[in-house]
Amino acid sequence: MLPIVLLSVFGIVLLFLGFLKSKAILLPATLLCLLLTLVVNFIDWNKNYVYFNGMLKTNNLSMVFTAIVLGSAFMVVALSSSFTENEESQPAEYYGLILFSLVGAIMMVSFENLIMLFVGVEILSVAMYVLTGSDKRNLRSNEAALKYFLMGAFATGIMLFGMALLYGATGSFTIAGIGSYAANPQVGLSLLLYVGLLMLLIGLLFKVSAAPFHFWTPDVYDGAPTIFTAFMSTVVKTAGFAALFHLLSASFTGVYAFWWTILAIITAITLVAGNVTAVYQNSFKRMMAYSSISHAGYLLIGLAALGSQTKQAIVFYSLAYSVATISAFGVLLLVAQQRSTQTITGEGNIAENFDSFNGLARQNPLLGFAMTVSMLSLAGIPLTAGFWGKFYMFSTAVERGQIWLLVVAVLMSAVGIYYYFRVIIAMYFRDGATEPIQVAPFYRYVLLAATILTLGLGIVPGVLQGIF
Repeated sequence: MLPIVLLSVFGIVLLFLGFLKSKAILLPATLLCLLLTLVVNFIDWNKNYVYFNGMLKTNNLSMVFTAIVLGSAFMVVALSSSFTENEESQPAEYYGLILFSLVGAIMMVSFENLIMLFVGVEILSVAMYVLTGSDKRNLRSNEAALKYFLMGAFATGIMLFGMALLYGATGSFTIAGIGSYAANPQVGLSLLLYVGLLMLLIGLLFKVSAAPFHFWTPDVYDGAPTIFTAFMSTVVKTAGFAALFHLLSASFTGVYAFWWTILAIITAITLVAGNVTAVYQNSFKRMMAYSSISHAGYLLIGLAALGSQTKQAIVFYSLAYSVATISAFGVLLLVAQQRSTQTITGEGNIAENFDSFNGLARQNPLLGFAMTVSMLSLAGIPLTAGFWGKFYMFSTAVERGQIWLLVVAVLMSAVGIYYYFRVIIAMYFRDGATEPIQVAPFYRYVLLAATILTLGLGIVPGVLQGIF
């Protein structure tokens, strides 16, 4: 509860700081706010508190997900120094919206009532609609924002209708109330429960870019400013999967036999659509969009095979994926800024294509190493966090006996190695007219921290076990 209050207050304060002539204070103020909120988040560790008549609940698991969300936001904001350097940008508004969106994300990981889930989704979504279209002079950004808004509005409507049907079936909006009803199938469950659950899942699966609800993702990720793409692909996805896990594990285990097959099929489609389509992308940014779809598929494995290992698997995978993705987008930001030709093609900005990375590791070994570790982790190569994230996810499928889903996931992981290694090959084995890229000290520290964390979790994966 306290993180929500702090983020709300600091978001309003940042908007007022925007009236100052100097923008220099905005970035450190935002980082300080996020760091303070991250520390405060753990004050109630090992304690359970319920707020607003049971609509919001904090426990160790919600605090861990909140920490991942806040930590990801801290790293993304730390890479956004270009906002304060651009005279035409409005960093106070951007940072304020980021803080407000985090309020929605925390609600999504802490809800105990479907109404609170809906409010959290809307707060997060509306902020992302605005941030996606923040580059007003870029037609791709405007198109992406419009597409995201229209499709997001339809998905929200479907989700809200599903909540209404669940209330009609169970007479309750609370997670406990719905769970107690679904746990007694002998009384004859209403058809409204099943239809409501499906519609609620559709709305949430849209938010995490699961197929076949993923068609907005490539255009929105490509059109949005890169820094907000990084935020969207990490914070939004983590909050979405935290909400899905809490919803399914607390309310619908009683009807697991009904929804697991549907979710498993969606998982397989997501894995195939994300990985196969990423293979023939020429834009690194669009490749990362399809990569995000594929990783949604890996996370869905843990939900389809809901069991004793799912909680640990989702937390670890969310952290590993977020850190590696932020590192990759951080390097892309620097490369695109230096090599941008201001030319827009059907593929997007050509400075964001794979060719832009040619020879990067020779002139910029730090950036090359950070990108390499990021790509290896996303590909699931051993000694990186991504390997253990996939291992834990695959273990949940084995625990449930869903071997066919495991086979699909392993095959798609092999496909993923191809397009992730395209970047590594370009950096180390191709010639490019590269010049050393100047990296600000704090920017360098963030990339180093992300790289060390990725390698550290890969070498000592058990450090997070048992803490929640």
